[in-house]
Amino acid sequence: MNFIVISPHFPENFEQFSVRLNANGATTLGIGDHPYDQLSPTLQDALTEYYRVDDMEDYAQMYRAVAYFAFKYGKIDRLESHNEYWLFQDAQLRTDFNIPGYKTKDMDVIKYKSKMKEVFLKNAIPVAKGQVFTTEAEARQALSKLGYPVIIKPDEGVGASDTYKITNEKELADFLKNKHDRPYFMEEFIEGDIVTFDGLTDQSGNVVFYSSLVYQEPALETVSRAGDMYFYETRNVPADLYELGVKCVLAFDIRERFFHFEFFKTKTGKLIALEINCRPPGGPSIDLMNHAHELSLFDEYAHIVLEDRFYGTNDCPYYSVYISRDLEQNYYYSEQEIKQKYQTNLKEIQKVPGVFADVMGDIGYIFNTKTKTEMFEIIADLGKLKPLTTQ
Repeated sequence: MNFIVISPHFPENFEQFSVRLNANGATTLGIGDHPYDQLSPTLQDALTEYYRVDDMEDYAQMYRAVAYFAFKYGKIDRLESHNEYWLFQDAQLRTDFNIPGYKTKDMDVIKYKSKMKEVFLKNAIPVAKGQVFTTEAEARQALSKLGYPVIIKPDEGVGASDTYKITNEKELADFLKNKHDRPYFMEEFIEGDIVTFDGLTDQSGNVVFYSSLVYQEPALETVSRAGDMYFYETRNVPADLYELGVKCVLAFDIRERFFHFEFFKTKTGKLIALEINCRPPGGPSIDLMNHAHELSLFDEYAHIVLEDRFYGTNDCPYYSVYISRDLEQNYYYSEQEIKQKYQTNLKEIQKVPGVFADVMGDIGYIFNTKTKTEMFEIIADLGKLKPLTTQ
């Protein structure tokens, strides 16, 4: 099988997709803008060949790279980045080279939040009320239906970028004055926690692996303040979340892919769909899933692609938590003290790329615990600060 991996070096932990595809027998071909000699030795060894482009935003360059691989190696069987940013370019390349997977025609319900909401509603999946707008008049008309507070986000967008919670007329006026020239989506504000339903499907669209992440707070809140944050892989996926998550997988016909669905869980326990992402959850999330479940989803993905088989289980013996630290803080416990105190729990220490640092912190620590009580003790210890001294 000829498998093209787009931007195989980024993020760093996603190198393992190329490594495990290669180890399981795929001809693994990389396309990216990073110089080959700056790729890690592990990634260099995993790639059959690497094609460097000057600008991955230049579709003509990306097209030529795929055409070169197709000429040299024959039919391209798969092309994937596992990255939200390249999702739509991936689909265009698959369309132009007739590669299995999402094509351009499939992308509207993934690309546009308004189209996504239509699928939720068509399949009787609870979802926040909302409306697309481009002008001030349309924004005020939507607000008259929804009422303050509302969330405003790009109709086409990634993560929490350019997303706002609007609670009054002044905030709305400021937004309208400074907004970009693009369609936005306004939706009612839902009070509740964010929980996820994440996993992997086989080639027929069956959910073969599933899990759930619990966040300290929404990403919108995290990027608007400095300091530590945490989120964790929970050991037990509630039955109602599993049922609604599987319903979403079927509604969006997700095949041979990772998925990352976000839901609000209200104080009454009701689940309301927020959005879908047809890729692995970002940052270290896949590492948490691997540690909590004691498996390698990088290997399991290769097995699905190459054999349409999943060898693991959905057993989850541990909570796995990611805890960030801000390097400007004066912590009570040094890193060395944390290592000594929690040596049996500590699984990884990760340096966070600058592009993710606002949300993920400067340094991230991953711990496994058997209980929530132990997990929250570790969270408290990592965040504890030394008392301020007075001169």
